[in-house]
Amino acid sequence: MNSSKIWLSSPHMGGNEQKYVQEAFDANWVAPLGPNVTGLENDIQNYLKEDAEVAALSSGTAALHLALILAGVTAGDEVICQSMTFSASANPILYLGAIPVFIDSEKETWNLCPVALEEAIEDRILKGKKPKAIIGVHLYGMPFKVAEISAISKKYDIPLIEDSAEALGSTYNGQKCGTFGTFGVLSFNGNKIITTSGGGALVTKTKESKDKAVFFATQSRDNAPHYQHSEIGYNYRMSNICAGIGRGQMEVIDTRVSQRRAMHSFYQEIFKENSVVTVFNEPSNDYFSNHWLSAIVLASYEQREALRLALEVCNIESRPLWKPMHLQPIFEKYPYYGTKVSETLFEKGLCMPSGSNLSNEERSRIAAVINDFFRA
Repeated sequence: MNSSKIWLSSPHMGGNEQKYVQEAFDANWVAPLGPNVTGLENDIQNYLKEDAEVAALSSGTAALHLALILAGVTAGDEVICQSMTFSASANPILYLGAIPVFIDSEKETWNLCPVALEEAIEDRILKGKKPKAIIGVHLYGMPFKVAEISAISKKYDIPLIEDSAEALGSTYNGQKCGTFGTFGVLSFNGNKIITTSGGGALVTKTKESKDKAVFFATQSRDNAPHYQHSEIGYNYRMSNICAGIGRGQMEVIDTRVSQRRAMHSFYQEIFKENSVVTVFNEPSNDYFSNHWLSAIVLASYEQREALRLALEVCNIESRPLWKPMHLQPIFEKYPYYGTKVSETLFEKGLCMPSGSNLSNEERSRIAAVINDFFRA
């Protein structure tokens, strides 16, 4: 195969990342402290607005772990989690010895189903175990039903943790994702809409919560001249070098969102006359997705696999949608509420190459494979 690999979502540098990294080297700020960390936090806060307080961390998973701790989750507590997501949304629940309760998706945004969510909360309360937190995910950059989910969170007084790992730049009613919940989680992994090579951030409502998160993230070191620790701590702070990459990336975030959305429009155009393929779209003008990944739903599992393999033969990466957590071997023993929406999406859904750095030639290669597949 002579053609170069077309990846699902690869890093896309903006140009000024090296400037910030070089400044860190010149000043010998290579530890998990320094002006780039503070600068990146300020950049994200200014971008999100809504009086957000941001702590730059080593990963989105670390941010979610700390969010659960700050929400008061301890061993034996139950935490509601969207089933259709990456395992990193659910793993931190187990880190704490807590119990995940998984919820099905609804068909419009593929996210947390409000009906199944309320059913689960009421049933868990009847069983004497009111959930301690709700984790909702903006899947592939698509905002969940913020109004409905937020109302349920308030009704039952259960903190909402907003997993916006895939949704930086997405909005609901003009407000940035990551700012709706008690806590918000961002990811800057290499495949995300912007990257710090590896990293993430916790978004909080108060400076007090941010400071507590930073305390936990720096090994919970007490304010003493010697090393003293009164609480369990973690090595979760972002390095000044990685933060420098992030500062350069934040300069181009709006461009990256536009480029991802352009890839989504590219697939809409390809499939506009195709009656057996549905492109994953916003359900109304209230939703603005960054379309971190563009996804389609085909007629059957067999057709999905056939298209995926046809792309693979041509050195083009595509991937099935997330396998729901309640179907995963490590999580299948835990409670699940809903029907089979997420299962059906997993069987028939496919994520398409969505990188902001795909060239016209690469888009032509993708289009040629798709067109040949459906003509066959």
